[in-house]
Amino acid sequence: MKTKTTILLLLAFALVGCVHNSTSSALDVGTDQVQIRQIQSRAFDTTDREKTLRTVISTLQDLGFVVDKADLGLGTVTATKLDGYALRMSVSVRPRNAKQLLVRANAQYQEEAVTDPGPYQSFFASLAKGMFLTAQNID
Repeated sequence: MKTKTTILLLLAFALVGCVHNSTSSALDVGTDQVQIRQIQSRAFDTTDREKTLRTVISTLQDLGFVVDKADLGLGTVTATKLDGYALRMSVSVRPRNAKQLLVRANAQYQEEAVTDPGPYQSFFASLAKGMFLTAQNID
């Protein structure tokens, strides 16, 4: 019984130490998280969420992604690109204000978050072109 108590006590101290360490590292990463979020997000001058989601799906497919799941109610699309590697992209569309929608993309490569701006810039450049063509009713 004493060994169980001793082990539980040691585990409790170890967990307290882990919590302290993770808090200090989260503070260090805070500014990086803001920069990553800025890279992952773009605002578009439209309020038509359904049309924007359709354009997101088309853009992902044009970039070689296969759509895994799309949910109009939630405003989300998840797609995977299997071209020698497994890149997964999740995109959400939500209102930013009365005249704009915010599109946020989140890429993962083999379960690791992608922080390189390249894939996001490529996606948003293609999406901006698609949004322009959609606004002009060009297929």
